[in-house]
Amino acid sequence: MLDFPRWKQIWLWALTLLAALASVPTLVTQFGGHWPSYLPDPEVSLGLDLAGGSYLLLEAQPSDVAKQRVEAMAETVRGKMRDAKIRTGDVSTAEGKVSFMLEDPSQVDAARQALLPALNGNGTVREWDLAVLNGNMFVLTLTQKGLDQDVETAMASARDVVTKRIDALGTKEPTVVNEGANRIMVQVPGLQNPQQLRDLIGKTAELSFKLVDQNALPSDIAQGIVPPGDEIVPFAPGTSGAGTRIAVRRLGGIRGDELTKAQATNKSQTNEPVVQITFDSQGSEKFARLTTENVNKPFAIILDGQVISAPNIEEPILGGTSIIEGGFTTESAAELAIQLNSGALPVNLTVVDQSTVSAELGADSIHKGASAMIVGTVIVVLLIAAAYGRFGIYADLALAVNVFMILGIMAVFNGTLTLPGIAGFVLTIGAAVDANVLINERIREERRRGRKAFQAVDLGYKEASRTIFDANITHFIAATLMFMFGSGPIKGFAVVLMIGIATSVFTAVYLTRMWVALWLRRTRPADIHI
Repeated sequence: MLDFPRWKQIWLWALTLLAALASVPTLVTQFGGHWPSYLPDPEVSLGLDLAGGSYLLLEAQPSDVAKQRVEAMAETVRGKMRDAKIRTGDVSTAEGKVSFMLEDPSQVDAARQALLPALNGNGTVREWDLAVLNGNMFVLTLTQKGLDQDVETAMASARDVVTKRIDALGTKEPTVVNEGANRIMVQVPGLQNPQQLRDLIGKTAELSFKLVDQNALPSDIAQGIVPPGDEIVPFAPGTSGAGTRIAVRRLGGIRGDELTKAQATNKSQTNEPVVQITFDSQGSEKFARLTTENVNKPFAIILDGQVISAPNIEEPILGGTSIIEGGFTTESAAELAIQLNSGALPVNLTVVDQSTVSAELGADSIHKGASAMIVGTVIVVLLIAAAYGRFGIYADLALAVNVFMILGIMAVFNGTLTLPGIAGFVLTIGAAVDANVLINERIREERRRGRKAFQAVDLGYKEASRTIFDANITHFIAATLMFMFGSGPIKGFAVVLMIGIATSVFTAVYLTRMWVALWLRRTRPADIHI
């Protein structure tokens, strides 16, 4: 146990120094210094409660997801029946169900066969129940398991979209996590304007291009009456048609998910802010066909259910690139470009809670947390040194190395330090001291039994290590579960605790043992005072 060949000493020192050195950039910048840009700069970011920033809690309604799935299934039914050459009446989405009648009842079996692949969705659960009433009436109902799966998928996708939008702001280490079945928690350290964050991520950014039905009468539109296959869409506030509505064709348009790029720019003729968009190959082909077949006809650009522009198609647009005009400011054009580039939210998100943490409050938290850690550490260091002499000094040195190693490992993995994380630091100090106390008390016990110095130290480390490993494995499992199932502050605490458990065991069991072994072999004392 006390045999430390040269290669083992080099390995232990290298691992210790590398982990500790990784903490230097964080310490330099946090104490007001400047870290050279040409050097590696792993750094620990401060969480919302320490750096200040904005907090939002977003919520989606499962009923919105159900409505989207019903409308999507209605489109699927139309396509399946058209491909199978089965004539049907209008496909209804009333009462949250998809229903339609066959014109020829003899085609019931063929229609059922055509719809079967669509009932299971992705194949993991049965998403739709199918019933045939009166011999030719088909009714499809979304199952609860199907809805739950759709909500889970929509929330995971929404979290990714929100993350992309926040990253586009240039913020560092935002926290975007799902909470429960239909909520997303957002924390953005350093951002003191929650309204900007709310405006950016609260919009669905669902973009579509649809033909305007010029046959629909304005008087009918005003009464909510439109020809079959049409829908009424209002103009967005601030546009030239604000306060009015138009009828557009429900089918045959182009969706925004066929975009590959959106960029805020200025129109060459008027220098007004616009958003330039580029379609993928499939979208480019559709856009070219749409504009070629409908020259001199208006088409509507619809964003989140509101028309932002309805220009005439003056000539075919064949390059897959177009511009969106809508009376934008430079800021609103840039914001729309971010939203379109990150993709449309799969479900509407509403803000149910928001708050701002000031940087001053965060600084106060850092000061108080650091003060508590320093006071506690100083007291522990003095007590350990007084109680165990040279062995206590080794334990104190290991304690200091432990703190630097935790910071360094967090920096390497771009970790975020929160106020609960500081609490994790304090708890880690206690765990590291506990390990050294177990070792030193075991050595004392072996000396009282009459063991010689070398044998007492060797047995002390060997026997105490078993207890230390057992206890810390239990702690590590608990910290892992907190990280897996917790969120926000709990995760911050768990991360520091997991790293601290690993480093405290390393410094207490391996590092101090190497120091003690080297001292014993160099001086070969006849007795040890512990």
